[in-house]
Amino acid sequence: MVALTEKIEKRLTIQTAAIAEQTTAIRSLDWDRDRFDIEFGLQNGTTYNSFLIRGEQTALVDTSHEKFRKLYFDTLTGLINLSEIDYLIISHTEPDHSGLVKDLLQMAPEITVVGSKVAIQFLEDLVHQPFKRRIVKNGDRLDLGNGHEFEFVIAPNLHWPDTIFSFDHKTQILYTCDAFGMHYCSDSTFDEDLKTIEADFQYYYECLMGPNARSVLSALKRMGELPTVNTIATGHGPLLSHHVEELTKRYRTWSQSQAKPETVIGIFYVSEYGYSDRLAQAIANGISKTGVAVEIVDLGSEVDLQELRELVGRCAGLVVGIPPVSSTNNTQAALSTILGSAKEKQGIGLFETGGGDDEPIDPLLSKFRNLGLATVFPAIRIKQTPTENIYKLCEEAGTDLGQWVTRDRSIKAMKSLGADLDKALGRISGGLYIITAKKGDVSSAMLASWVAQASFKPLGFSIAVAKDRAIESLMQVGDRFVLNVLEEGNYQKLMKHFLKRFAPGADRFEGVRTQPAENGAPILTDALAYVECEVVSRMDCGDHWAVYSTVYAGRVSDPDALTAVHHRKVGNHY
Repeated sequence: MVALTEKIEKRLTIQTAAIAEQTTAIRSLDWDRDRFDIEFGLQNGTTYNSFLIRGEQTALVDTSHEKFRKLYFDTLTGLINLSEIDYLIISHTEPDHSGLVKDLLQMAPEITVVGSKVAIQFLEDLVHQPFKRRIVKNGDRLDLGNGHEFEFVIAPNLHWPDTIFSFDHKTQILYTCDAFGMHYCSDSTFDEDLKTIEADFQYYYECLMGPNARSVLSALKRMGELPTVNTIATGHGPLLSHHVEELTKRYRTWSQSQAKPETVIGIFYVSEYGYSDRLAQAIANGISKTGVAVEIVDLGSEVDLQELRELVGRCAGLVVGIPPVSSTNNTQAALSTILGSAKEKQGIGLFETGGGDDEPIDPLLSKFRNLGLATVFPAIRIKQTPTENIYKLCEEAGTDLGQWVTRDRSIKAMKSLGADLDKALGRISGGLYIITAKKGDVSSAMLASWVAQASFKPLGFSIAVAKDRAIESLMQVGDRFVLNVLEEGNYQKLMKHFLKRFAPGADRFEGVRTQPAENGAPILTDALAYVECEVVSRMDCGDHWAVYSTVYAGRVSDPDALTAVHHRKVGNHY
């Protein structure tokens, strides 16, 4: 019997560290946070990083999450009199980095806020008070004196439309906020141990940066025009200093791979309205799992209508977040351009954004249908604050759309394998299993046959999970799940149930007898056996992840029964 983990009070601490000459990092350590904006689970907490740079003038780069209000300001005022801060550089206005901006400006109203035009516009709605501002464009500079000259790099969609990077020419530190970050909380200020952090680094990229791969490549190109970057001061996790070249190279490689596909889906929404940014990101994550490129456009910012027209024309699928009734003329013009550029045989999906003032969704959906577009997933309707299940529904809807636009390519790939090799590979047999997992309120399951024991010490096995499987996001390093073993001669009912295609957000366990495992995942009552497992590592195998897991509990219902076996005739599909 596995003991239940005792509930521990969540810890919030502050760390300060001198990271370069006249430069201090203020890291807000959120040790036990297990979810981030409901989009994805965290195994190792997270941090919110802020930076104080003192030349002849003083600049603060970003603030912190509002949950750290007292800790952060106690620390900041211990380092400097707030009236001595001349500039507040806003990398972007997402609340986890700008949650204390309003408080800071109330305490020190003479501070000049530095940011992109979009960021300043967003802040006006955030702080609701006049403030000094300086709008910067790509290549603009801010001289603090004593050699601390900042150069700004516009980096939209990483992962908000208002993002900028800031490069200090004296210390050669590049402040990037979300980009190159990770949700990883530890006492280590820097990235000394690459092996420890690389899984979290890649997972963060896949969740937040991968859907914006083209924007990543544009930012990397602009970074290449700067002098050598010695340190990347991120907004989350350890700062990159020991492995800057390696980790920026990985960003480039991953982004080039993401941007290669000719098939593109466009997502269009007003980022500052309702929950649209989070919902759109969840849909984008689901699309990216299918290998389809994603182009994200914020209809609330200044949009070039000609570029928008060209993008819509080359998209295989469109996703539109419903704008508010009171949206600007620019937003309405952009929406009209999307309708005017849409064409037959494109896939379409719409989602409400939960801002309380949404345009009616059904009339807009009818307009797209009348143009000959195919509705790939049911309209996503948001009537209350989105839950974990709503975000998971959005991810699954995105995956369905990605699979729909690549259906012809998938069929072509199946036919490309030589007949002899296809048949020979198909002779590799496997058992029949149901993988079940639960994280928070989200649960999922899949039928599996590519399962094999991989080690004795520790007891462990491997399982191949297709990247576009709904359960994949619940099988990250540190996640726990159950491997249910099906019984020979008594597996057809369960296999038939879990083989069927589920609608986005559908309950995989409806009508199936289950009981909870110690780790919370469902055990199938009619399975022959089950083992409880924890993911230790994952290896990228093209269209699948090879997931290695250790086992720590299990039971067999009938010791004399045999495991069901799956025999295939071909090797190009399950």
